[in-house]
Amino acid sequence: MIFLYNAEPEHADTWRALLAAQVPDLEFVEGFEAVDPARVTYLLTWKAVADIERYTSLRVLFAAGAGVDQFDLSRIPESVALVRMVDDSLADIMAEFVVMSALALHREMPAYRVAQASQVWESLSILPASSSRVGVMGLGQLGQACLAQLRHLKFQLLGWNRSERNIDGVKTYTGPDELGSFLSQCDILVNLLPLTDSTRGILNRETLTQLPKGAGLINVGRGEHVVEADLVAALDAGQVSAAILDVFQQEPLPEGHPLWSHPRVWVTPHIASTMQVEGGAAVVAKNILRDLAGDELLHTVDRQAGY
Repeated sequence: MIFLYNAEPEHADTWRALLAAQVPDLEFVEGFEAVDPARVTYLLTWKAVADIERYTSLRVLFAAGAGVDQFDLSRIPESVALVRMVDDSLADIMAEFVVMSALALHREMPAYRVAQASQVWESLSILPASSSRVGVMGLGQLGQACLAQLRHLKFQLLGWNRSERNIDGVKTYTGPDELGSFLSQCDILVNLLPLTDSTRGILNRETLTQLPKGAGLINVGRGEHVVEADLVAALDAGQVSAAILDVFQQEPLPEGHPLWSHPRVWVTPHIASTMQVEGGAAVVAKNILRDLAGDELLHTVDRQAGY
C-alpha cells in the first residue's frame, strides 16, 4: 500500500512522519520517478498526472489544494476517486487574507498608496464598515469561512452561488439569473468560485459594469475567472476603484504585464491560502482510513459539476 507524494519537497519529511503516525502500514514514497506507477494506491499531487493510466492500482487521487481545475477529469478513470483538500486551517488563512483585503479597500488604502507615491497629504472620508456591502462569489467552505469573519466587522454581507445556500446574516443569490442583482449591490466583490467552464471569464466587461461605480475587487479564486484586459479598462475608467489580485491567468505574472504597474492594483503571488501540512495530513489520513474501512470518502469531486 504505497502513498506517492508529489507536493512541496521541503515538507515531505513532515508528511511522512504525520501519515506514519496515523496509518502505520502506509509506505510513503516521494516523487514520480521513485516508484513503479502500478504499485501506487494513493497519490497526492499539485499537478495533473500525464500518464495516469499507468497507475493501475490507484484508488484515490488527492489534490494538494482546494481547486481541481488543473486536472482533466475526463482522463481520470471512474475507479479512481478525486478528492479536494478541504481543511479548516486552509479556510482560516483564506479568511485572514480576505478580511485584510476587504478592510484595505473599505479604508481606501490603495488610494493612500497612490498619494504616498506622489507625496500628497490628503485625508479621505471615513465610513463605518456597516455602510459597505461585501459580496462573496462562491459559498463553499472557503466562502463561508470568509463571510463568518467579515460578519464580525459588521459589513453588510451578500453571497452568490451556483446552487442555493442559506447562510445566517447573508443575503444570498443563486444562479445566472440572479447574478446581476447580486453584483449591483457589491461595494466590494470577493471571488472564491471554483474554475469550471461556466465560471471561466465570469468577471468581464459586462459583469464588471454591473457593479456599483467605484467598487473594489478581490480575486482569490483563479486567474481565469477574470478577463484581465476588461479589468484594466474598468480600473482606468473608474468603474472599479481598486483591485487586490492573488491569482492570474499566467503565473508567475509576466514581466511588463499592466497589472504589475497599475497604481490601483495590489499583486500578491498566489499566497492568499496554502495547504497547511498538519491539517492536510490529518485530512488525507482520515480519508485513507475511510477507504480501507470501505466507508464513503470525504470531499470527493462531482465530475459533472467540476468541483
